[in-house]
Amino acid sequence: MIMTDKLEAIKERFQEVEALIMQPAIIADRKKYTDLSKEYKDLKKIVEAYDYYQKILNDIDSARVLLSTEKEPEFKEMAKEELALLEEQKEVAEEGLKKMLIPKDPNDSKNIILELRSGTGGDEAAIFAGDLFRMYKHFAENNGWRLNVLDFTEGTAGGYKEIICTVTGEEVYGMMKYESGVHRVQRVPTTETQGRVHTSAASVVVLPEVDEVEVEIDMNEIRKDTFCSSGPGGQSVNTTYSAVRLTHIPTAIVVSCQDEKSQIKNFEKALKVLRARLYERALKKQQEAIGAERKSMVRSGDRADKIRTYNYPQGRVTDHRIGYTAHNLPAVLDGEIGAIIEALRIADNAEKLIR
Repeated sequence: MIMTDKLEAIKERFQEVEALIMQPAIIADRKKYTDLSKEYKDLKKIVEAYDYYQKILNDIDSARVLLSTEKEPEFKEMAKEELALLEEQKEVAEEGLKKMLIPKDPNDSKNIILELRSGTGGDEAAIFAGDLFRMYKHFAENNGWRLNVLDFTEGTAGGYKEIICTVTGEEVYGMMKYESGVHRVQRVPTTETQGRVHTSAASVVVLPEVDEVEVEIDMNEIRKDTFCSSGPGGQSVNTTYSAVRLTHIPTAIVVSCQDEKSQIKNFEKALKVLRARLYERALKKQQEAIGAERKSMVRSGDRADKIRTYNYPQGRVTDHRIGYTAHNLPAVLDGEIGAIIEALRIADNAEKLIR
């Protein structure tokens, strides 16, 4: 049984928000209008699902009346079949509404800043970071998202010591937030002459992209440096100082961007990454204040946590947070990580329901 009272309250709030976003005073207030527009979009999905559910209930009542009053055997059988079908639809609609009533992360609909860095393992770790980047690149393409590299440092034997990019599209953070943490690979490196399996690691950080209204930055606290962009192998891409490095003096956070030929565009993109990192910092402090007992194992995304192992000898991928194992390593590294993410989302929703 779903919570009808809560759904009725949501419907009332939806009608209230629908009226508010039409008011000139709200339209003139950028932050209020943005917040209310997002709330309207989220509530509309629930209200439409609730209206559909109520229609099914009404149809069930009508089918039951018909079944109890109909005399003709043929029409009585038709009413019985329709009632059975409607009962199935009711169960599906109820499950959908239950999921919608689970508290939603307000960042789920946002684009992301994706950062990958090689960890323990030297050259092999950088190569593995490159493998993870290609995995996410293919996953983004499969979902119709756009991935744009902002900055990178190549490994000496291939791959990346560090690569930072943006991913834009529908519900990107909602899907990708489960990828934050340490990813571990077990395989025989190309440089290994005796065929021994080595363990290397790379860290993945997924940050929600935030608006200016969410994080205010005092430009007097930022030091801006410019330099020439470099490409593969370290060669200079152009002779102008278009690449930008920003240092946030109070936190010592440093962000670089050399993706664009324009210094202005690189500055804007670097500022976007800086804003995301400051937001993550503030969010982490807030979560720590809430208390460790309410921290979700699935969604913690602590970059120090070992979350997944990619085992080449066994062709196996294991996500340690939920004990999920798949024996399709080549497909996973080719971007087919949807099943893993879906399993994590289910576990996350289940955790929310029992709290």
